[in-house]
Amino acid sequence: MKILAVGPLWRGSNAGGLFHALSRAGCLIEVVDEFYHISLQTKRKLTKVFERLIRPMQVAEYNAAIRKKIELFRPQVVLVYKGAFVLPETLVSARAHGCKLALFYPDVSMAAHGPNIPRAIPLYDVVFTTKTFGITDMAAKYGVKNAHFIPHGFDPEIHRKLALSPEDKASFGCDVSFIGTWSPKKETWLATLKTECPDINLKIWGEQWYKAKAPVLKSCIQHTAVLGDMYAIAIQCSKINLGILSERVAGSSSGDLITSRTFHIPGSSGFLLHERNEESVLYFDENKEARFFADAKEMAAQVKFFLENDGLRRQIQEAGYQRALKDHSLDKRAATVIGYLKP
Repeated sequence: MKILAVGPLWRGSNAGGLFHALSRAGCLIEVVDEFYHISLQTKRKLTKVFERLIRPMQVAEYNAAIRKKIELFRPQVVLVYKGAFVLPETLVSARAHGCKLALFYPDVSMAAHGPNIPRAIPLYDVVFTTKTFGITDMAAKYGVKNAHFIPHGFDPEIHRKLALSPEDKASFGCDVSFIGTWSPKKETWLATLKTECPDINLKIWGEQWYKAKAPVLKSCIQHTAVLGDMYAIAIQCSKINLGILSERVAGSSSGDLITSRTFHIPGSSGFLLHERNEESVLYFDENKEARFFADAKEMAAQVKFFLENDGLRRQIQEAGYQRALKDHSLDKRAATVIGYLKP
């Protein structure tokens, strides 16, 4: 199968991980890398202003690159990952060239990333969502009848056991870590944890934590994201890795029930302490392969317990790692995707 994969390819991206997994499965892959065409990573306010001014030109060039690759590569499938900058007219052009159109959508809300995704969703022949509630949300809002749930998975090229150096342990070592973007709920829960357990070494990695107001977290926030191998290092250097889920946002019927970290942490052989809900407990045995919490108070109690019980923590950690290897790699997810994409 020839697949034109449209999305970011940077090392450690969920999109890039899936594209590599499809290649390992035998698909012929050509990639149009979103980050090659669209500048999204600047931090300076003035530069962001210039980026917004030139964004329409970048989007036009990006879509022209997609159309050119279709004409040259002649793929059977155009697989778009998220697709915030893919224009509906580009999809119409792809269909005119005989391409099957597929969207892999990884986020909670289809309405939170600009106008192109809602406009384009009805054009896809098949839509994959990492949120079970995404199927009903898309059906209700956009009339989508061809959506399928495929959870995130870990990337075996990134999320793996590593030989850690003393320098790694000095930079990343901690009792507890949270890796993820700031949100009000996450700040509140982590502040409760630090208040309940004031002596723990807590490290918070991720974007937008400059928004945090809780004084108790000031020394914990690292003010940077960790990506690629640094992400796996940070997981392995933390005794306990927290899976706190994002709350509901506009355009979705639910907050997160699982997320990519649900699988990245065990895949990197980290100990997973995850928020409990009816879905999150389905992937790892709560008594043997991970531990769960219902709220911030229970999270703090679990942290205290497992920092005092190294042997049990390591036992659960290894069992979770083995479960991830068996069931939750992106290679497993890619096989499911291919099953839906076959003629």
